[in-house]
Formats: sequence, C-alpha cells, structure tokens
Amino acid sequence: MENTLERNKAVVIRFNKEFIEQGNAACFTDLVSDELVNHAAPGAGALGAAAPGAPSGPESMIYFLHDVLRVGFPDITVNILDQVAENDKVTTRKEFHGTHTGEFMGIPASNKKVVIKVIDIIRLRDGKYVEHWGMSNLAEVMQQIAG
Repeated sequence: MENTLERNKAVVIRFNKEFIEQGNAACFTDLVSDELVNHAAPGAGALGAAAPGAPSGPESMIYFLHDVLRVGFPDITVNILDQVAENDKVTTRKEFHGTHTGEFMGIPASNKKVVIKVIDIIRLRDGKYVEHWGMSNLAEVMQQIAG
C-alpha cells in the first residue's frame, strides 16, 4: 500500500510540475484519464472553473490550466507545501506563484505578482487522475489584479 501511496503522490507532483508549470501537453495525456470528472469546474471561483455550465471532463482542466491560467501567468511556478495520501486519493496544499503579464479571465495584464493558494484532492486509478476537487483564493487574486 505504501508504494501505491508514494506512486500516487509522485503522479500529482509530476502533473503540477510538468503540466501546470511547464505546459507539457503530453504529460496531461499520460496522467489524466479520459473519464476524469472535475468537480471544481462548475463552481464559481473554484480553481479549475471556466464558467458555470462548462464541461467537467479533462477538457475543463486543459482549458483552465493551459488556456487561461498559463496565458495570464506565463511564468507560473508551483510550490507544493503539503501532500497527504490515503487509499486512492492525494490531497495537496500548494501555491501558484506568477506575474500577471497576460489577459486572465477578461482582466488585462497588470504586471502584479500573485500567489494563488490551492488545496485539491485527486482520486487516481492506475496512475491517472479520475476525479478532482479543488478550492482556492482565486476570487481574491482576481480582485488584486483588477484593482
């Protein structure tokens, strides 16, 4: 069981570093199931939210993380603060650091440095993301860059 827990944590770290931070699309395909359910997608203000009624599958994560977040914050880095693994889930407390140099959710570049604080839970099956839940301070960050 310990090896599975450590492997699951490594998958989540790889996703954060290679896909979110580096924008490696091949990594996304390797680590995310076509059956992914992104529970954060429909909720307003949740990290991963594109818009109410948006898709909640893998495309919702690609859209938000690659086409919205990385566009607004192209220098984004991910700092993993804590990880806890149990059964088939990994919970991660992390921070995204970046400079708002591109448009982000309709807000023009402000050149402000931000920290997006995130807690997410990933359920994995066979080394791939199959479910995602997340919470963040994204609403606060949007006020900061808009003001």
